[in-house]
Amino acid sequence: MVTAAGPWDSTGQRTAERDRVVAREHTGGADHGRGSGAAGSPRPAPSAGAVLAALGGTTAPGGGTKAAPADGTAVADVLDPLLEDPALGTHRAASVVDLTTGKRLYGLGGDVPLTPASTTKIATAVAALTALGPDHRLTTRAALEADTGELVLVGGGDPTLTAREDARGLASLRTLAEKTAAALEKRDVRKVTLSYDTTLYAGAEMHPIGVNENLAPVTALMADEARTDDSTSGPAPREGDPADAAARAFAGFLKQHGITASAPGPSKATDRSDTLATVSSPPLSGLVERMLTNSDNDLAEALARHTAAASGRPADFDGASAAVGETLKRLGLPVGGARFHDGSGLDRADLVTADLLTALLAEAADPARPQLRPVLTGLPVAGFTGTLAGRYTDGAAGLVRAKTGTLTGVNTLAGTATTPDGHVLAFAFLANETTDPWTAQYTLDKAATSLTS
Repeated sequence: MVTAAGPWDSTGQRTAERDRVVAREHTGGADHGRGSGAAGSPRPAPSAGAVLAALGGTTAPGGGTKAAPADGTAVADVLDPLLEDPALGTHRAASVVDLTTGKRLYGLGGDVPLTPASTTKIATAVAALTALGPDHRLTTRAALEADTGELVLVGGGDPTLTAREDARGLASLRTLAEKTAAALEKRDVRKVTLSYDTTLYAGAEMHPIGVNENLAPVTALMADEARTDDSTSGPAPREGDPADAAARAFAGFLKQHGITASAPGPSKATDRSDTLATVSSPPLSGLVERMLTNSDNDLAEALARHTAAASGRPADFDGASAAVGETLKRLGLPVGGARFHDGSGLDRADLVTADLLTALLAEAADPARPQLRPVLTGLPVAGFTGTLAGRYTDGAAGLVRAKTGTLTGVNTLAGTATTPDGHVLAFAFLANETTDPWTAQYTLDKAATSLTS
């Protein structure tokens, strides 16, 4: 059961749990986790009784839910009454697929497009990994214009670039400044005119939802997702001009190494510029896991734009949205009725079907597509990580891995559930026009729990 619940890294820890401490502090995404009990001291681990009940296959973890073996009729018997709950609003859809056999076990309006909220990030993840590959890295560089002496900080579209002293494996703005200062000193340069280049991206920086603590302005240059507090995930106040703020921080780090820089301004590095130093993000596989575990909206929008650039489209909202849809279509996935307007799912105009979500998960589980495996390993683990850290503590903890989605009137959940006989089921539940978000969330959790026994 432990093996089936999720892969482990060389340290003996599930790969999706590397951000667990961060996730305990902030749950990420839009409206995720408020009132869910995620705040405060960590909850205790689930009791042995709940796990043993799941293994016995007679009652669901936590009790009160009829068991659902991997059989279509049995799954329908369990899910039908749960999904009829009025708390799920007037529009709901569901799909369950056995990833072991490929058999479809359940469908309820599976081909009806509904607002997916943050489960959109599953589509973004599959598209980005397909277009760029799991080893791709996002690189920020400092370039010197030989003819003018202008130093240009060139944004590489890496929202995880950090100005913190402890980079924790991320690309470090401090390291970039240190390496740049050393290169300038070799040229006997102690004073520079500093500028910054954000032209990797095109179009408007502001998401259609406007100024919002769930997302910074979308620009190719920012540090720590333009957060103005000490948070590393979840809603937070943001810089109004992330690129300018990052460049000013860079200037401050240069000064620590004896280089005086002017107040920065926007510019564009020319083909004649000489790259002095670079820093690169973790590989895309790790970025995808972080995006899904923490429901990281900034990272989702960045990966959608990189997908656009890799597809030959403008790296703006329209180009990113088109590139994601086209990439999924080339994979042969059921994109009929799907509409992507962003990479994060914050746009209420996004439309996705339950069938598409389970097809995405099945694609990620396909042995022929190992490059997509981070889509599964990045899913939050029930009761332990990310946006599920404060959920399932009384049932199915560790057996459900799922991406949450929450907007006003929208509750969604898509992921995998492990059965006692070792089958892994992909599921997607979408509920629109909900009026009681916490009851709707509880009902979807109960539906996922029912698949684990």
